[in-house]
Amino acid sequence: MPLLARMLAAPLAIDVRRGAIGSLGTVLADRRIANEGRIAVAVGPGQGSQIAAELDLPHCEVFKVEGGSVDVATELGKKLRAGAYEAVAGIGGGKTIDVTKYAASMAGIPMVAVATNLSHDGIASPVSSLEHESGKGSYGVTMPVAVVVDVDYVRAAPQRLVRSGIGDAVSNLSAIADWELAGREQGEPVDGMAVTFARVAAEAILNRQDSVDSQDFLTALAEALVLSGMAMSVAGSSRPASGACHEVLHAIDQLYPGTSNHGELAGVGALYAYFLRSRYQGEGESRLEDIRACLLRHGLPVVPADIGLDEEQFARAVAHAPSTRPGRYTVLEHLALSDDEIRRSVGEYAKTVGR
Repeated sequence: MPLLARMLAAPLAIDVRRGAIGSLGTVLADRRIANEGRIAVAVGPGQGSQIAAELDLPHCEVFKVEGGSVDVATELGKKLRAGAYEAVAGIGGGKTIDVTKYAASMAGIPMVAVATNLSHDGIASPVSSLEHESGKGSYGVTMPVAVVVDVDYVRAAPQRLVRSGIGDAVSNLSAIADWELAGREQGEPVDGMAVTFARVAAEAILNRQDSVDSQDFLTALAEALVLSGMAMSVAGSSRPASGACHEVLHAIDQLYPGTSNHGELAGVGALYAYFLRSRYQGEGESRLEDIRACLLRHGLPVVPADIGLDEEQFARAVAHAPSTRPGRYTVLEHLALSDDEIRRSVGEYAKTVGR
C-alpha cells in the first residue's frame, strides 16, 4: 500500500485523555464528517446512555443497541440508511462499537468510536466481531474516522474489562511471530509498517510496572489498542493482531461459549503459542516469560484452569483452532501436532507456565 494511502487509512482524530468526551461535539461538527449536521448516536447499555444524555448534540437522534449480533447491526444499518444520516457515533463497549461499525459500513457513512472500556482492540479496527446463529464471526468494515476515549469513563467500567485489554494488546507479539513465520514458510507478504504499529502497541504495555489504577497506564493502554486497530487498517486484514492466539480464542468461543472475555482468551492463546515455539522450535522463551509476567502482574489468566477449562477441553480447542481461520498460517498449522501431541503439549504448558 502506498505511503499516502496508509496515512489516509488512519483515523482523522484520536483523542485519549480525561474529559475527552467533551471533544465529541467538535469532532462531529467537522465538515469532513457531517456537512449538514445530520448525526445519529448509537448507545449501548450502561454508560453509553449516560454519555449521550450529557452531550450537547440537540439535533442528533439516539438509537439504543441491545446485543452484539449481525441482526442487531443490520437493523441499525437500515435505520441509518433510511434516515439519510451523514455520520454516526457509537458510544459504549466493544459490542456497541462493533455493531455501529458494521451498521455505518452498511449505510455508507463515517463512524466515530467513543469507547467506555478498553477490553480489546476493536476500538479502531476495520473488523466487527458479531454473533450469529452458529456462534461468532469477524466481518470487514470501514475503520472509524475518529476515536474518542475518555479515561474518566474507562475508570468507571468494571476493572476486569479494563485489564482484559492488556491481554489483547500483548497478544500482538504472537500474531507478528506467526505472520513472519508465514512469510518465511509460505511466502506470504508481510507489511513492515503494520508490524511496527502492532509491535509498538504491545511493547508499550508489556513491561510497564504500573496498573489500571494509574491514569498514565490507562492512557497508554488506550493508545496501544487504537494503534493495533491502525495496524490492521494498514495491513488490510487482522493479520498483525491475530494469529494462533486468536485461533485458540475463537475455538474456545465456539466450543465453550461464555468461558471468558476476548482479551483474557487472547492473552492465554498468545502464551500457549509462545510455549509451542519454545518447546518445538527452540525460540521465543524470553517472550514467553515476558508475556507470562505481564499477565500475572495484572491478574489475568495464564493456564486453562484460570478460565474454567480442564486440560482436555483446552486441547480440544487447540485441535479445533486452525479451522476457525482457514488459510491463515500460524505456529499451529506449521507444527501440525496430532491430537495426542496436543494433549501432551497442553499438559506440559500447564505445568511449566502455571508453576
